[in-house]
Amino acid sequence: MSFNKFPSVRVKGSETSCELGWSNISSRIEKEITNLDRAVVVIECYQGVNQEELIKGLAGFDHVFLTSDAFKSEEEILKMTFPDVTDDRIFGTISKLEMADYLDKEGTEKFHSRINLISKGSILIIGAAASLLYKNPDLLIYADMARWEIQLRMRQNQVPNLGLNNLEDSFERQYKIGYFVDWRVCDKLKQELMAKWDFVIDTNKENNPKMATGEAITKTLEVTATQPFSVVPFFDRGPWGGQWMKEVCDLDRTQDNFAWCFNCVPEENSLLIEFDNTTFEIPSLNLVFQQPEELLGRNVYSHFGAEFPIRFDFLDTIEGGNLSLQVHPLTDYIKDNFGIDYTQDESYYIMDATEDAKVYLGLKDDIMPENMIFDLKKAQLNGNSFNADKYTKAWPAKKHDHFLIPAGTVHCSGTGCMVLEISATPYIFTFKLWDWGRVGLDGKPRPINIEHGEKVIQWDRTPDWTRKNLINNISTISSDKGIVEEKTGLHELEFIETRRYWFSTQISLDTKGTVNVLCLVDGDQALVESQKNAFEPFVVNYAEVFIVPAAVGGYTIRPCTPDKKLGILKAYVR
Repeated sequence: MSFNKFPSVRVKGSETSCELGWSNISSRIEKEITNLDRAVVVIECYQGVNQEELIKGLAGFDHVFLTSDAFKSEEEILKMTFPDVTDDRIFGTISKLEMADYLDKEGTEKFHSRINLISKGSILIIGAAASLLYKNPDLLIYADMARWEIQLRMRQNQVPNLGLNNLEDSFERQYKIGYFVDWRVCDKLKQELMAKWDFVIDTNKENNPKMATGEAITKTLEVTATQPFSVVPFFDRGPWGGQWMKEVCDLDRTQDNFAWCFNCVPEENSLLIEFDNTTFEIPSLNLVFQQPEELLGRNVYSHFGAEFPIRFDFLDTIEGGNLSLQVHPLTDYIKDNFGIDYTQDESYYIMDATEDAKVYLGLKDDIMPENMIFDLKKAQLNGNSFNADKYTKAWPAKKHDHFLIPAGTVHCSGTGCMVLEISATPYIFTFKLWDWGRVGLDGKPRPINIEHGEKVIQWDRTPDWTRKNLINNISTISSDKGIVEEKTGLHELEFIETRRYWFSTQISLDTKGTVNVLCLVDGDQALVESQKNAFEPFVVNYAEVFIVPAAVGGYTIRPCTPDKKLGILKAYVR
């Protein structure tokens, strides 16, 4: 019974669905076009995919065309994307650009002319926008990569942004361009291509590609949307990181710390598919795109579109430091300034805590807002220390406490907390007010956003209000035969509801047409089963997060060890 760092979805009877390595992939492609005098193969690439590796691995083509030849100049692209990227260090606006906007009219005409001159042989068109430059190829292949892998490559200066030659840019800037522009542009086109692609290439492991048929991917995603599953968690270090996850999640003991575990952020996580002959990795966001109503439920899908609105992640400050003091924007503010329709309301559920653990939440009585902002700015400008305890209220924290954090509430986890953070998904929009005088792992001061933060702080969230509304606002829904159901949050201003279940026997739950996200917060191991034998039993270990799609309907959870008491926390959209 150990933490599963590589959960997967199993698919049976698919021996011929996946090709391993460039040699086998090339052979399969050649087989598909062998009887054609003139064959055009289009490989559409997500931002971050190493096109040089693909071209080298698929060396058998008579003619190779790079889509970058039809792109606008780098100067034009920077000018076009600037309104979304802005000159802010962290924030931009979610782009409404499309892939076609990157193509140069004259360059596209020349591109087409060169291809039209070829009357015989095999033609490879590769890169972003390949599917736009040649609309009806003999084979349409999508080369995909998860955003977490893209970020890792950005940190190593290995991948440029879309249409740019900016390998020397900082990770911070590359990520920002990716988040606000590149990934939005690529995702729009990907959603259009999903019903058309013949093959998908998994490029997440360098020089270890895998290719599956589009049909196999589609069928797998259809199956996944009818059963419990987990996305692949990823762990990252941080300047305040702790030691708890090293032991519980069996991580590399030689690392200084681990600060985050992103264990349910489908925008960035991977989904592993177990074909009979290999493990295939795709962005878990593909499931949201391809099976949105089955996964999310009709009501959630109609409200949020093909976006996964609930985020679970871990924040480890045990034997670490305080998180940055921060606040999240109000809904109107994030919409007006950044083009996002909902904000990052959240909560801290305490998985574990030391005796002196605390959470900063809300403000103290009788403080003067202008004094707090003045002191924050002075600390930022002059490197002075900011006295957080003068203005913000620190509350003792213990295991299984639940702190609710609606937008506009000043907050941060103090040292000694293992936090399960439950929130809405616009996770980049955190306005840091004070970072305890630290620098990031890159040795540079971390970005502080007092100018944004002061415009959204809710100054009336003082101790009496906070105690009444935001701390352990827990009520018992039912208690019968050793099964206790509790409502633990979130606040009425937030759209996520959380329920906690204590049990030592089988409990019956129902999605009621909306996606459920759950975590085993107490006990060793649980078994999730279908009430109608519609899916294979699903095993969950302590601290693992899993998703139950809306389409599942009724399901049960029971201890793997008879009579062993368990605690499960469930979140869903109200």
